[in-house]
Amino acid sequence: MSILNGFIKEYNEKFVKKEEEFEKGLAGDIKRIKAKLLDEKFLPSIQLKNILDKQIRRARYPMEVAITGQFSSGKSTFLNALLSKNILPTGITPVTSKVNFINYGEEYKLKITYYSGAQEYAPIEAIADFTDQRKHDMRDIKYLTLYAPMDILKDISFVDTPGLNSQSQSDTDTTRRVLRDVGGIIWLTLIDNAGKLSEAQVLEEYMQHFKNKSLCVLNQKDKFTQEQIETTTKYIKDKFGKYFAKVVPISAKMALESRSAHSDILIHDEYEKFIKKFKEDLKINDVNSLNFFEKDFEDYKNKIQQIKETDSSGNTKLLEESNIQNVLDFIDNTIRPQAAESKEYAIKKDLKSICDILVKEYETIIAVYDSLIEILKNAENDILEAFENIHKTYSKELFSVYNSLESIMEKMAHETYKSIKKQKASRYEEKSGFLHKDSYEKIEYETYWIDSDNVYKNLFYDDQTIDKMFKRAIKELKQVELDSNEAYRNVYRDIKHRIHRWQEPYEQIKKHREIASDMEFSSTRHFAAKVYENVLRSFHRAILENISALRKKFAYFNGALSYSYIQTTQATIAHFEQQIAESVSLYEKEPTKFTIYHPREDEILTKLKANFGFEKIEDFLTSKRNYLFKIIQYSKKQYLDINKDRIEFVESKKLEYIKKIEDIKIIKNDI
Repeated sequence: MSILNGFIKEYNEKFVKKEEEFEKGLAGDIKRIKAKLLDEKFLPSIQLKNILDKQIRRARYPMEVAITGQFSSGKSTFLNALLSKNILPTGITPVTSKVNFINYGEEYKLKITYYSGAQEYAPIEAIADFTDQRKHDMRDIKYLTLYAPMDILKDISFVDTPGLNSQSQSDTDTTRRVLRDVGGIIWLTLIDNAGKLSEAQVLEEYMQHFKNKSLCVLNQKDKFTQEQIETTTKYIKDKFGKYFAKVVPISAKMALESRSAHSDILIHDEYEKFIKKFKEDLKINDVNSLNFFEKDFEDYKNKIQQIKETDSSGNTKLLEESNIQNVLDFIDNTIRPQAAESKEYAIKKDLKSICDILVKEYETIIAVYDSLIEILKNAENDILEAFENIHKTYSKELFSVYNSLESIMEKMAHETYKSIKKQKASRYEEKSGFLHKDSYEKIEYETYWIDSDNVYKNLFYDDQTIDKMFKRAIKELKQVELDSNEAYRNVYRDIKHRIHRWQEPYEQIKKHREIASDMEFSSTRHFAAKVYENVLRSFHRAILENISALRKKFAYFNGALSYSYIQTTQATIAHFEQQIAESVSLYEKEPTKFTIYHPREDEILTKLKANFGFEKIEDFLTSKRNYLFKIIQYSKKQYLDINKDRIEFVESKKLEYIKKIEDIKIIKNDI
């Protein structure tokens, strides 16, 4: 039993497909959609995989909060306060000339991303070299990313912008794009500058669509009385309430002082220093022993103890007075829920757009097959008409050949008839009466004979008239054969030309969007390149088969016409000579009952045709349902069958993509 159970387990592991389980939440939903869109039946592109991975990273990426406002409003100081560390440089003139993304990282470092796509890393202490436009030309830099090991950055990514009244229009444009895409906006302004005309104009131009996610922060409250702060705050709420969900007065300076000196921050800083030194020492010491670590660890414990024992009541009071907690509460209670909802909506909208793009690209491929189907269908009437014209045209020409042969037969019959000559003959008849018993009377009469030498001489030997007429008729028949064969080839050329015109653009067809399947479009190009094998070959073989059948029939009649017409004439003359001889014999026996036979011209013509096998020739050349008619009818039916089969074949290729579109639409509806 254990062997059987082991076998069942191994079978299930190898052959029973388990439904993949995904984590709960937005990232799990995206993974589920990703698994469906990357199903091998869609032959997905690497670009599709990358963009879906990007959506997963986007789902996991912290909420983005932009810090903006006019220059010299203390944005960098404010951010330093939020981060509890004096990281970003500050200055009197606009310092931040590039967008700075402030993200979580295991250690402090700076990543510089250039417009060329190149990236480089630098120590955090070098940030001023890349942000202070007073010192350097920053035109090659696209954006900066600052990484810091701070808990707040695990959930929030701050975006420090150049400001909306920067000296550079490109900086202003960059800030505008950031405001549109982030989850929340903190508009920073100085209390004594708030509400001025210049700021009102900027708000009107850039902030009127972002009220629900925007907080107005009035900085430097430490420089004013409580009454002045309350008056200004009320004024801003009344005048600019349509731009902001809330107005909060703060002191970034007080917040930075209190938060940077807070015990948790100090402990965290000591921890970072301790871990950094430990890693550095570990590289140069014996890893089998931690003796090198003991003194550092004791120093670290003592410093932590000192921090914990230090009276922090002053810092706590300073923090409360800074009012920075109100900003953090707004981020947590207002921006965060909206940002999460907005992000989910935006990502799912993008996923649906991805589905729409894939559907559109499949529709492009379907259009390739549709256009071929349309060509095959539209060609039907023209091709059938072309076959019908072959019958009409060459039936007339065959009838002309028949008339030529008819003339030959008539001339041969006429010449034979002309050569029937009279000759005297005699017979003996017993006399009647007793006295003439056993006595016979010689009676002369006229009979006929055919001067065959004269016939041969006039028809065949002197000027070879009949020979020339036959050769001319054979040549005419051969020309009809060649022309009808070429007409059949032209039918195929017509089909080929139509399909080659279709083929030309689609041999090079490419996807319009990067995420579309490379293999699907490669397969479509391959189908177009192999259109002879896929479509044309069946038509070509049928046409060659039709031409071969025509050739065989023409070869038969060419042989019939090449048969010795001299022998045919001899046989005809011999026949009528026999008829005359038989009539003479009967006449001599019973002259009162029988007459001497004289062949008529029409009888000679009929016998010549019979000996020549003219009935088959006549049927081939003049019958309404002659061989040409029959092969044309066969060709038309064969063409319709092949065309139907090829249309169904192309339809089957098209249906594969219709099914894929249906599957993608189902995936889209599941988003």
